[in-house]
Amino acid sequence: CEVNPLRREPSQSWYSRALGLKSVQQLLNVNPLIVSNSFVLFYALTVCYVRRTRQHQWRCSEVTFRSANQGLCEQWITVINEQLSLLTNRPKSLLVYINPYGGKRRGKRIYEQKVAPLFRRACISADVIVTEQANHARDHLKTEANLEKYDGVVCVGGDGMFSEIIHGLITRTQTDHQVDQNLSDAELVPCSLRIGIIPAGSTDCICFATVGTNDPVTSALHIIVGDSQPMDVCSVHHNQTFLRYSVSLLGYGFYGDILTDSERKRWLGPARYDLSGAKTFLNHNYYEGTVSFLPAEDDMGNPRDKLQCRSGNMSKETENSGWIEIRGKFIAINAASMSCACPRSPKGLSPSAHLADGTTDLILVRKCSRLDFLRHLLRHTNKADQFDHSFVEVHRVRKFRFQPRHYELLSLEDLSEPPKKASFRPICSGPTGCNYGSAYSSWNCDGEILPHAAIQVRYATMTAMHTLGFLRSSSDFLHHTLKKIISCT
Repeated sequence: CEVNPLRREPSQSWYSRALGLKSVQQLLNVNPLIVSNSFVLFYALTVCYVRRTRQHQWRCSEVTFRSANQGLCEQWITVINEQLSLLTNRPKSLLVYINPYGGKRRGKRIYEQKVAPLFRRACISADVIVTEQANHARDHLKTEANLEKYDGVVCVGGDGMFSEIIHGLITRTQTDHQVDQNLSDAELVPCSLRIGIIPAGSTDCICFATVGTNDPVTSALHIIVGDSQPMDVCSVHHNQTFLRYSVSLLGYGFYGDILTDSERKRWLGPARYDLSGAKTFLNHNYYEGTVSFLPAEDDMGNPRDKLQCRSGNMSKETENSGWIEIRGKFIAINAASMSCACPRSPKGLSPSAHLADGTTDLILVRKCSRLDFLRHLLRHTNKADQFDHSFVEVHRVRKFRFQPRHYELLSLEDLSEPPKKASFRPICSGPTGCNYGSAYSSWNCDGEILPHAAIQVRYATMTAMHTLGFLRSSSDFLHHTLKKIISCT
């Protein structure tokens, strides 16, 4: 940094304006300062750093150092910049996709007002693409994007936008390595690029469940300092046909019905989920089928142990492990690869779900009364054990399959049509008040409807994201850097 002395009047307080450039371009800037009546010349440098303002929420702050020795200031700048250059996990070039229509249509404004200024201060170059239609980002990543020039991909939007990025990157990687995604037992190649999320959707479940907040500034700062967290990705197949990838929730029955009904009410915006949720709860449908799963090993813990793991310890399949089959009538079948927490459900569907171990928590909610099901749902909003019901069971699994009792091939057009009244018939006339809504429900796969009810699912740890993880206390970065500076000076 260049030093350009600037004389100021003695009557002016040295703290009357911020010192140094408001930039993290080099994280430092030298700016001289005159204090006292004798016009003693001081030099000042400002260090920008990240601090935690509240639980999980980060903000950019500054600390200013003064010295009369210009050479000492320049020495500090040199040492700090040398230390920063050793942090190879920090991105320098990003490809950013903005969904201008998701959530409350605030994605573009959030990026321009809150995120872009931070990227500029951190000297991160960003190529921005505003998506124009559904799957724009996915298709661009699969075919056109020059990925070699970027350190990561960032999506500004909700869970659907993140799903687009995941599908585009994973498909591009498998295509480049000649891996057939339709083979359910194919070994998927991990993506080399990291993915960042700037939350701007309706629920932002993925961001909230991993970072602990859906605050865009916090996510941007995680990206800037280079935080990363491996994640489980599951591939969903029907026979030997690949359907979709999932990183958060696969839900059949209750959550599938909510999504199917809400798709007909997209004009309502985020409010459609509340309306469809109330309607689905009152319908109280159940579905018959067979769930088969391959349980995880005992050392992977269980969904009720209240232990959270982010280390990425992979579950290993052994010769002694075997498939378990459960037949029944289910109101909901949920597979949670993460806690699936959100502002309305701070603990999520499975509070102790591990993030990167190649397993998922399979939650089976059997036929029960409306009141019992309501009790189960209410426990998603508090700290009570939501699995402590006789009609709920949960298993940590590595693979699972589902076969509905009455199955016929569906298309997305069929699922978008209202169910025929003739298909409803009462099943339980007692206090449970359940309805056999139809022979089948649909799967909610990270907010997208699957065209088949009979599926096979397997899990793998294969991606990392900049935005995830609780890695530092409020000033660890500053303390670590200054400690090295002091040892050098």
